[in-house]
Amino acid sequence: MDSILDRPIQYLTGIGQKRAELLASEIGVATFGDMLMHIPFRYVDRSRIYKIAEIGDELSSQYIQVRARVQDVGIVGHGAKARLAAVVADDTGEMDMVWFRGTKYILKKLEAGREYIFFGRPTIFNGSPNMAHPEFEPPIAVEGQEPVGMQGIYSTTERLSSIGLGTKAIFNAMRTLWAAVKDHIPETLPACLLEQERLVGRAQALHDIHFPASAEALNAAMRRLKFEELFVIQLQLLGQRRVRTEKTRGYLMPKIGDYFNLFYREKLPFALTGAQQRVIKEIRGDMVSGHQMNRLMQGDVGSGKTIVALLCVLIAADNGFQSAIMAPTEILATQHYRSITELVETTGLRVELLTGSTRRKKREEIAQGLLTGEIDLLIGTHALIEDTVRFARLGFVVIDEQHRFGVMQRAKLRLKSTGLPPHVLVMTATPIPRTLAMTLYGDLDVSMIDELPPGRKPVRTSHARESHRLRLFGFLREQIDQGRQVYIVYPLIQESEKMDVANLEAGAEVIAREFPPPRYTSVVVHGKMPARLKDYGMELFKEGQAQILISTTVIEVGVNVPNATVMVIESAERFGLSQLHQLRGRVGRGGDQSYCILMTGDKLSTEARRRMEAMVSTTDGFRLSELDLQLRGAGDIDGTAQSGQGIEIKVSDLARDGALLEHARSVAERILADDPHLEDKRNVLLRAALERLNRQKQAEVDLSQIS
Repeated sequence: MDSILDRPIQYLTGIGQKRAELLASEIGVATFGDMLMHIPFRYVDRSRIYKIAEIGDELSSQYIQVRARVQDVGIVGHGAKARLAAVVADDTGEMDMVWFRGTKYILKKLEAGREYIFFGRPTIFNGSPNMAHPEFEPPIAVEGQEPVGMQGIYSTTERLSSIGLGTKAIFNAMRTLWAAVKDHIPETLPACLLEQERLVGRAQALHDIHFPASAEALNAAMRRLKFEELFVIQLQLLGQRRVRTEKTRGYLMPKIGDYFNLFYREKLPFALTGAQQRVIKEIRGDMVSGHQMNRLMQGDVGSGKTIVALLCVLIAADNGFQSAIMAPTEILATQHYRSITELVETTGLRVELLTGSTRRKKREEIAQGLLTGEIDLLIGTHALIEDTVRFARLGFVVIDEQHRFGVMQRAKLRLKSTGLPPHVLVMTATPIPRTLAMTLYGDLDVSMIDELPPGRKPVRTSHARESHRLRLFGFLREQIDQGRQVYIVYPLIQESEKMDVANLEAGAEVIAREFPPPRYTSVVVHGKMPARLKDYGMELFKEGQAQILISTTVIEVGVNVPNATVMVIESAERFGLSQLHQLRGRVGRGGDQSYCILMTGDKLSTEARRRMEAMVSTTDGFRLSELDLQLRGAGDIDGTAQSGQGIEIKVSDLARDGALLEHARSVAERILADDPHLEDKRNVLLRAALERLNRQKQAEVDLSQIS
């Protein structure tokens, strides 16, 4: 018999089919269980009623309650500008209430001379308090119900609010839901674990997360639900890792031969850093373990990840295996191809490039070379996973900027091996906070290159506003006159009426005026250009024939022009920290001092100002990633959405719950060490929880295949 928690939400009293459809499409609530896990994003104290005279700036924009009598109420204005206005009063003063939507409906419910409890966020206008769109109900209705202590504020949407499902309506629906499900909530964690971790039961936690009688009850409920969420995810990830390391055989690559030795002795352009040597040793350990490698290599921009990947490709070649490097863009794939072929030209290693632009005849030649084993390394884009691409003996795969590929794309590349699965090294230059890495990549082994090559000068970063524009142009002329090159990056291609930001088209006109030919040459590159024009512009800049590259963020990843020493980021407040740091990484790649200039408007939000201050204060990508997580939350961090990852964080906050995550992981490790297959009767509930999570993951993968 199905659980009541699986019942479609349309069957909850007061919902119905139309509201159910919107709940599913707007906030992902399709069942009673989904609704129960729609957790309030904050809480207000409904136990206290404020006097009007108490309302001042310190209460502005906080949710409060006022008990007051309606003095006057009526429609003000006409047509689209019509609004419902009311004057209410208690024994300490008067305040205004105003509604802009649903005015006729509200007017029927609001009577002059009657007393109501008004609930909303007050503001102060001309020294007097007012409240827009407050909820209200007669005091007798409040007094007749079970007392409300802390009331949850639920996230909703404009479309849901328009059909009567605002935050208060969702709260009332939650009361109805709780009455239906409170006796049907199964426990999901073993009793011994609840006792050991001092956790409240699941039913108690779900009641107190929605209807907490006190802050203490809310904290206990939060801790229980967060621990369970993080713990089960870690249990799944660690279980997957155990299966891979214990059961998935991998190719043995014990030999260090001529390819590696010749390159290391004669072609390596610089001495490896200690961090690079350590990571190569970790990868080498995987290659001789007899198990398939799945390793994430993190490294800040310019830390030398590509040279590490190439050395491992050479080890694979020494052992008779082919390798593949998959990059997200043609620009990055082409750059990898050019730099690697130049490095290995005297070693005898055959390297080929395959992208969407590769001509048919060349594709046929590559296909033949892969099947005969003559091609040692194939570098390319998504073209590598086409059905026509087959390898004779693929043993080593590198996926660059891997967060830009979906799960199915990565899996297809792994399946190109005809025997055992190839060793897989995924690389990212986007520093990932420790807590996020443990959640997104907890089933991978992680290596970090946390050291820059010697001789690299830190990029000097400054924040400038529009009033500094002429000084900026003067500085750019100085740099160009010294033989240097400049990037200027814009967030938009065309002007947007909704966003008051600089745009590439207008910017290109200004630059052409300030830096006129023939003395100066500037090129424009953006993602909507035909590939040949984009490549032509990039080539002019790389070859030094153009001094200024005006671009959108298409140059964020992978462009390497050591002579470019200045990065100007227009409307920098529109970018996240991670993206700003990636863009800054395009300069500072040569021996000359480089600069990053963050241009912003004069009015900045508190968060935007903190981002600019952080960029100016440090060039450490890992420090910036932690701050980005704190500022914007895990869901908004650039490039961390994992298609089909099967991980959904509903209660926890990875920016603030790092300690709890690490504790949950340690508990999961201990349980799996004692009972690897969760066969002990004490762990029956844990096994069931994992099966539910695996079913959810499989459903998401199936959906991604259909779409």
